[in-house]
Amino acid sequence: MEVKRFDLPARTSTASVREVASKTDTEYTLIYTRQTRLDWVHFGLERMLQIAADSGAALAYADHFDGDVPSPVIDYQQGSLRDDFDFGGVQLYRTDALKKAVSEMDADYEFAALYDLRLRVSEIGPLVHINELLYYETETDRRDSGVKLFDYVDPRNRAVQVEMEKVCTAHLKRIGGYLEPVFKDVDLDSVPFEVEASVVIPCRNRVKTIGDAIRSALDQKTDFPYNVIVVDDNSDDGTVDVIRSFESDPRLIYIAQDKTYHAIGGNWNAAVHHPRCGRFALQLDSDDVYSDNTTVQRFVDAFREQKCAMVVGTYRITDFEMRELPPGIIDHREWTPDNGRNNALRVNGLGAPRGFWTPLLRQINFPTTKYGEDYAVALRISREYRIGRIYDVMYNCRRWGGNSDTALDVIKVNANNLYKDRIRTWELQARIALNRRKA
Repeated sequence: MEVKRFDLPARTSTASVREVASKTDTEYTLIYTRQTRLDWVHFGLERMLQIAADSGAALAYADHFDGDVPSPVIDYQQGSLRDDFDFGGVQLYRTDALKKAVSEMDADYEFAALYDLRLRVSEIGPLVHINELLYYETETDRRDSGVKLFDYVDPRNRAVQVEMEKVCTAHLKRIGGYLEPVFKDVDLDSVPFEVEASVVIPCRNRVKTIGDAIRSALDQKTDFPYNVIVVDDNSDDGTVDVIRSFESDPRLIYIAQDKTYHAIGGNWNAAVHHPRCGRFALQLDSDDVYSDNTTVQRFVDAFREQKCAMVVGTYRITDFEMRELPPGIIDHREWTPDNGRNNALRVNGLGAPRGFWTPLLRQINFPTTKYGEDYAVALRISREYRIGRIYDVMYNCRRWGGNSDTALDVIKVNANNLYKDRIRTWELQARIALNRRKA
């Protein structure tokens, strides 16, 4: 089997991809997206070609070494719609699939052509992950995972993101997963509640920060009654003592979880199903604080004004002392009322802080997980209901050494990405089935 190699950056133009398609004349075409040297393990390329042929792969990719350190990647699935999905530097295309995909490209992009190519190829045949270490390359982006996390909302990347959204939306339309901007209405007052809102603070071993979070929640000024529900998941570092120091305030509700597994999602469910939970359940992580004393009022006003089942605000990234850190304000301006829920399948999150209409949340529930639970719920809500936005800063997201996503190794990053891709797969399958029923 013959293969021809082309070097292209991950963000490349449609013209460059068309040039590759016009010049390749071998059974397989290898596109290398790194700027560093590519070296193969002994018979690595031969092995890759063999598996590509045996599996019928339209695109094959493999685990590899980053320098001399193993760098595994994850399996591709229907919901692997992130434009930053990590294939490694080597993408081995079956040439007939590549040429067919390129022949159908009907838009010219400056940055998103490889993303367009990959999604179109995925419609032709399988994308096969070879979980063998087959080559050596060097990763040049050495930033921590907690920094890379915000690339897709960095205003400096806006032009790139606009193109990526167009590519993903077109793909969803081709495969039947696109949702038209038609939403169910909600009757926010259909169920009586004792209080209008509850600030929900799930926590475990946050003795350094839980006091700040509770104080921030109790300091809110509203023209309606609200309470604060703190759910502690078996902390053993003094967190419970800090929580109990606020119990003189009747607005504080303390829930102590039993010894079974709960994770963040389970802690949220405990709060939402508590009989004193308010009409709207509002997020406040135990690391963070509201930006001022109007956040709860602004949440409820947005629910009323925008008539939606969920509201997402804007936050500022700071250090522990509230000094702003790059990229600063995260407002998710990429969200649009018409296409936001489609683009949500491409990006890794919808933003924060989040507020939910409690009656609906009690029907859906959070998955009992430590990661991605809020994303899963947001996708499910957006399938049928409007999600409102607030573009004023409501929340200070404090980055410090104790954050759960500050600096993760490749194994943990892969596990997180694999789970979120699975969430996207389930949601995409549900949307395709919904469209079929409507048709």
